[in-house]
This record gives sequence, structure tokens and C-alpha cells, in this order.
Amino acid sequence: MDVVIQVAGSLCILAGFALAQWGLLSMKSVRYLALNFIGSTVLAIDALLSQQWGFLLLEGVWSIVSAWSLLAIAIGLAHHSQARESSPAVAQPPITN
Repeated sequence: MDVVIQVAGSLCILAGFALAQWGLLSMKSVRYLALNFIGSTVLAIDALLSQQWGFLLLEGVWSIVSAWSLLAIAIGLAHHSQARESSPAVAQPPITN
């Protein structure tokens, strides 16, 4: 079962990376960051349970950075939405994934 979990987490990260390299996802998109967050979190938990400290450090930091970036996007979207409601006449730049 551990191998299935590791492969699933790895495939999430690799899918985001491959799609970004092929120009199908932006590295700042929610989809890319979500794939990285899910994959790295799964692998970090697996590393913690198997006491692989170097791997935990790598995947834990990867997960935290991805989560931080997703949070920044969420805050930006909330701020963008509030600014739009308060001044609808002002043109706002489009938000891209």
C-alpha cells in the first residue's frame, strides 16, 4: 500500500510539472499549485510515518510553499472581489489560472 500512495503523490507532482513544461498550465495557476500541494503533502506524510527525515524536509517544504501560494491566490481573489464590489466602474485586470 505504501508504494501505491508514493506513486499517487509522485504522479500528482509530475503531472503538474509536465503540464507546466508543455505550456498547458502556468506555474502560478491554482491547478498547478494544487497538484503540487496534494502530491507533496501525501509524500510528506508518508515520509513522516516511515521516519525518512530528509525526504520529509523536502516534501514538507514543498507542501508549505504550495499551500502558501494557494493562500496568496485566495487572498488576492477575495481582495479582487471586494475591490470590484466597492467600485464597479473601475476596470480590473483578468485573473488567470
